[in-house]
Amino acid sequence: MPFNRRKFLSRSAVTGAGVALAGAAAAPAAEAAPTQQGHKGPMGHKKEKRYALTVLGTTDLHGHVFNWDYFKDAEYTDEAGNAQGLARISTLVNEVREEKGRRNTLLLDAGDTIQGTPLTYYYAKVDPITAEGGPVHPMAQAMNAIGYDAVALGNHEFNYGIETLRRFEEQCDFPLLGANAVDAKTLRPAFPPYFMKTFRVKGAPPVKVAVLGLTNPGIAIWDKAYVQGKLAFPGLEEQAAKWVPKLRSMGADVVVVSAHSGSSGTSSYGDQIPYVENAAANVARQVPGIDAILVGHAHEEIAELKVVNEESGRTVVLSEPLCFAERLTLFDFELVFERGRWHVESVRASLRDSAGVADDGRITRLLADEHATVVEYVNQVVGTATETLTTVEARYQDAPIIDLITKVQEDVVKEALAGTEHASLPVLAQASPFSRTSEIPAGDVTIRDLSSLYVYDNTLVAKVLTGAQVRAYLEYSAEYYVQTAAGAPVDVEKLTNANGRPDYNYDYVSGLTYEIDIAQPAGSRIRNLARDGAPLDDAARFVLAVNNYRANGGGAFPHVASAQEVWSESTEIRTRIAEWATAKGVLDPADFASVDWSLTREGTPVF
Repeated sequence: MPFNRRKFLSRSAVTGAGVALAGAAAAPAAEAAPTQQGHKGPMGHKKEKRYALTVLGTTDLHGHVFNWDYFKDAEYTDEAGNAQGLARISTLVNEVREEKGRRNTLLLDAGDTIQGTPLTYYYAKVDPITAEGGPVHPMAQAMNAIGYDAVALGNHEFNYGIETLRRFEEQCDFPLLGANAVDAKTLRPAFPPYFMKTFRVKGAPPVKVAVLGLTNPGIAIWDKAYVQGKLAFPGLEEQAAKWVPKLRSMGADVVVVSAHSGSSGTSSYGDQIPYVENAAANVARQVPGIDAILVGHAHEEIAELKVVNEESGRTVVLSEPLCFAERLTLFDFELVFERGRWHVESVRASLRDSAGVADDGRITRLLADEHATVVEYVNQVVGTATETLTTVEARYQDAPIIDLITKVQEDVVKEALAGTEHASLPVLAQASPFSRTSEIPAGDVTIRDLSSLYVYDNTLVAKVLTGAQVRAYLEYSAEYYVQTAAGAPVDVEKLTNANGRPDYNYDYVSGLTYEIDIAQPAGSRIRNLARDGAPLDDAARFVLAVNNYRANGGGAFPHVASAQEVWSESTEIRTRIAEWATAKGVLDPADFASVDWSLTREGTPVF
């Protein structure tokens, strides 16, 4: 039976968001055996009652059910030997349940579930789950079959809008948790804040385990178009401080947090909102009463991280399994019954690797039809390419394949603004080198070729910026490069990602020409910035065609989030690229490529 959230939540008339009544999902009790019975020892004293519990966790599944690369149309492989997919996770979970006893385990996820592969895109947009009589989402099918107990909301859950998320929620046999996802008007929880399960222990009182779900405050920025005025996302620390004491007062012996938030304490959205994006370690440090935190969002692998709570002095154990179902976290709890209640004596965390097991045939058979449908879809031919286009060098040299993205964005925005008061403004466009391995081969071009170029479900926005603001935008983008003195050797593997900045937070900007002098310190690198051969006028006004992530503040680029918005749409940029290629029939770099920028050192080209 699907999880009955209506038992615990009433709906907001505006958003369909739930408002907490009882607040939590109370799970059926599990009968479990203690690790040591309370029988009398040789001296007639009772041995202490003990219980072992294992909490399993995944995160950032991003639609990976099969160990399959839809962009390469082949079994997934990488240099590290990783394997992906819930079918592998299911095998690992089955093994752990066999080892520990299924009734002594709990299975959680920390979010970002329904976006990330062509499989999830297809059932959100092509054959959407929201259609009348529509399909059941593949992730709901797989996770229901595996037997997840609770899943925290990730920021990417909101990428397709609230209606799609609510439909997915209805299809799940488990609750989607988000204590800090609240109704914008009432500030009451819009999703179940927590989940509680009672484990019956033979010969001893039951063990009550509470799971608090927390999501990412950045949703308010990244999916502003869907959530503004409907949902709000306060900070993880303040909401944990509100809910953890409640869970303890309700008798929770164990409190686990499932948090779609990394552990670094950093944010990618600057000071636009007063909350920390990657706050999991802060929660552990600041909020007493938590035993363990399943960490998500950052796509990092952390087997075990111990953080000491500043108030209680107790150690909180954090773990983040690698994304895409490549790892499974195990939190092994040892509890002892003392002074009339259960106490957590110890917690240790470890990871299991999906590459070490085979697919669970039960899961692959369950979704074989959906998988075959999507494979057929992504292999549709939409045109031909006159030459091979690749992103291999795109992060440090102006690459025609990225110019394809900016050209499509320019054309879409120009057409949208035709006949409006902004039609006379020059249109610039930004794009990032998302992937280092994308390739559009010479010859037939398929949907999967184009999808591999633009791996995110971003949509297009038009913003008005001045020349001075564009200059500041480019200076900020150029911080991506490691300062390299003139004459010093250049290692392209060490040239980029300064201060940990990811590739997706480096932007090309089309419609201008400029040099990036990497011998200079950050903030003073843009040289010879020009428009149509003339130095850029700081007072001139431009329309910037920009993806919604960047337009809403993702990456904390200056000026763009606060700039005037003159147009936006809900069609994905990926779809616009496919439409453009289909209309052209032939992808010829002569139609879209131009050398707009280059890396220099004191006027001398690096390449």
